[in-house]
Amino acid sequence: MFVAKVIGNIVCTHKDENLKGLKLLIVQPVDDQLQDKGKPLVSIDTIGQSGEGDLVYLAKSKESSIPLNKELVPSDAGILGIIEYYNVNRMEEK
Repeated sequence: MFVAKVIGNIVCTHKDENLKGLKLLIVQPVDDQLQDKGKPLVSIDTIGQSGEGDLVYLAKSKESSIPLNKELVPSDAGILGIIEYYNVNRMEEK
């Protein structure tokens, strides 16, 4: 799993049958300080509630579509939840 920020959406008039009815969102992965990390990617919104500006957690590859209970969904990433609170405590090195 990883954390990302929703930065946009995609509208497709023609798409794979297993993607019909699913929102496609553009997400920007972030590090533990919520700074951009890597390139943006397209994600399916498996919970149907995510939108631009949300901080979300995702799964990659085949695990991204497990919540949909479909045989095969072609996706690289899937949003599994919206993060309401995020906190990282760093221990100082001695």
